[in-house]
Amino acid sequence: LLFSMFVIFPFIKTIIQSLCISDTLGNITAFVKLDNYKDLFNNKVYIGSLFTTLKYVLLSVPLTITISLFLAVLSNYNLKGIGFFRTIFTSTMGISVASGSVFYNFLFHNTAGLLNRVVKLFGFNNVGWLTDPKIAMYSIIIVTVWMNIGFSYLILMGGLKNIDNSYYESADIAGYGFFKRLFKITIPLLSPSLFFVFITAIISAFQSFGVIDMLTQGGPINSTNLLVYSLYKEAFVNFQYGLASSQGIILFIIIFIISTIQMKLTERWVTYQ
Repeated sequence: LLFSMFVIFPFIKTIIQSLCISDTLGNITAFVKLDNYKDLFNNKVYIGSLFTTLKYVLLSVPLTITISLFLAVLSNYNLKGIGFFRTIFTSTMGISVASGSVFYNFLFHNTAGLLNRVVKLFGFNNVGWLTDPKIAMYSIIIVTVWMNIGFSYLILMGGLKNIDNSYYESADIAGYGFFKRLFKITIPLLSPSLFFVFITAIISAFQSFGVIDMLTQGGPINSTNLLVYSLYKEAFVNFQYGLASSQGIILFIIIFIISTIQMKLTERWVTYQ
């Protein structure tokens, strides 16, 4: 019953809304068939947001997983004081998107930001971390990776703890070095956790909204206008609920297709102990 109320009904309502036009209160006024979808694919700003989102996903997801894996492998060694670093690495899970964005907004500030003060110490001009169309996306990716590392690290750390130590004992006897142990033992046996993190990271990246809303509002010049923020603007700024619903359906189809392909291809590489 709850699933029907909060998932199935809204989804069906969104499909219906995407085929109609509505007034500013969201009440359907006319049935326009596929016109909303045609308008979207003739809109250069929306097409641009598709490619911007793809770039964002392709950069942020591999970076997040690679850094999380590196930290998890290092943390798996029982070194003195390692518990403190494990706490630090997972600490971003306790920081809200709003708080993290406020912190980075001060860090990236054009004149008062810490990063630009460091840049000026080396004799360079201020960098428009959030105002330069060529740089803003990379700044957003830095924030996203920082915010998502905690969750990915925790999942991968849990996966590492489940690997039987006898594998590493055998590797020591065989004379395996760090990288050979990593690629021959750790990554294959960690593949179920990596698979889960990879799927969830892709979906999360496609649905990113909070960091964009707090830091750039899709700017400058739509350089950080991701799909969900574009949907939000269409619905709650322009009050074009039909177009917004169409964007939601397109986003659902994109995530569904990518997730299905991922599961079909990646699951072949997963090794279960």
